[in-house]
Amino acid sequence: MGSNGKIIRKKDLNFWQRMYIPEIAKGLRLTITQMFKPKVTYQYPDEKFVPPPSFRGRPVLVEEQGVERCVACGLCSRVCPALAIEVQASETELEKERYPIKFEINMVRCIFCGFCEEVCPEEAIVMSNEYELVFTSQEEAIFGKEKLLTPIEKLRPRLEWLKNNR
Repeated sequence: MGSNGKIIRKKDLNFWQRMYIPEIAKGLRLTITQMFKPKVTYQYPDEKFVPPPSFRGRPVLVEEQGVERCVACGLCSRVCPALAIEVQASETELEKERYPIKFEINMVRCIFCGFCEEVCPEEAIVMSNEYELVFTSQEEAIFGKEKLLTPIEKLRPRLEWLKNNR
């Protein structure tokens, strides 16, 4: 469709447009400009990448005042396209009534899509800035609550970014 809402047909194109030469030239121009931009290389592991708050690293559970925010609604496990999250709920005497007795994320299966973070009504699961994940076995890659719980102070930049960009 054209800018005025009319459909542009092949017969309406001129010779050069039918040959796609202007489009090829635009693509080549973009490629050449990228070639001459300065390169950015980190000398890892001596120089670490510091991700911005918008970075989606490994998912973690928010721990607030020694208790996880999670109410075990199970939305994160239902929305996960890789089926990497497993949640089992139990009753509690606290004001929130339910908590996850079991919360596991299989980090080998996780695709870091952030759907779990988007769907969580309590902002209990967020994507952290951690990107170094090393495992020697598949069992090591299954993170339980003890590996997932992260103090809210550590996650402040991400939570602020989510608050401002949702």
